[in-house]
Amino acid sequence: MPQLIDFIMHIDQHLITIVNQFGPSTYLILFLLIFIETGVVILPFLPGDSLLFAASALAANQAFNLSLGWLLLTFFLAAVLGDSLNYEIGKHTSLMASRNSLISRWLNQEKLDKAEAFFNKHGGKTIVIARFMPFVRTFAPFISGGSQMNYRKFAFYNILGGLLWVLICCLAGFFFGNLQFVQDNFTFVILGIIGVSLLPAVITYLKSKFSASSVEEIE
Repeated sequence: MPQLIDFIMHIDQHLITIVNQFGPSTYLILFLLIFIETGVVILPFLPGDSLLFAASALAANQAFNLSLGWLLLTFFLAAVLGDSLNYEIGKHTSLMASRNSLISRWLNQEKLDKAEAFFNKHGGKTIVIARFMPFVRTFAPFISGGSQMNYRKFAFYNILGGLLWVLICCLAGFFFGNLQFVQDNFTFVILGIIGVSLLPAVITYLKSKFSASSVEEIE
C-alpha cells in the first residue's frame, strides 16, 4: 500500500521512468492500468484521473515521444472495455446468486432489485457521472450488470461517459500539465484532482445524512 500511495502522489516521476524504460510499450502499460482500474471490481484504488492527467502532461513535452492521439485512443478503449467487463462480472455474479445459496447470501436480492429500479430510472446519468468519481466508477458498471440493466442502454452511456472522461482529463493534462506552477506543485495538483473527484460522493453522502436526520426529527 505505501508503494501505491507513492506511485499516485509522484505519478509524474514514475511515468517518466516507465516511458524511459519501456518506450512504445508504455501505451500497453497505461491501457492495462486503466482497464484493471475500471474492469476489476476489487481494485478500485488504482489511479484513474491522475494517470490520464499526468500521462497527457508528458505528451505535451516532445522529449518523451508520447502522442496525445494515441493516449486518447488507448485510454478510451481501456475505459470502455474495462466497464464492459465489469458489467459482465456483475451480471454473471447475479445469475450465479440465483442458483447458488452461498453467493445469494453475499448478494442481497432485495438490494439488487432496488439497484435495478434505480438504474432504470437514473442509469445513464449515473454511469456518466460515475466516470469522474474514484471508487464509484469501478462499482457502477458492476451494480448495473448485477441489476440486469439493459446492455444497449449501458453500452451507450458507457461509451459516452468514457469519451467525456478521457477527453476532459487528457486535454486538461496536455494543456495545463506543463505550466511551471503545475510542475512545481504537481503533488498538490494530484491531491486536488482526487479531492474534486471525490466531492460529488461527499456531497451526496452529506445530503443523505441530513435528509435522514430531518425525517427522524419529523417522526
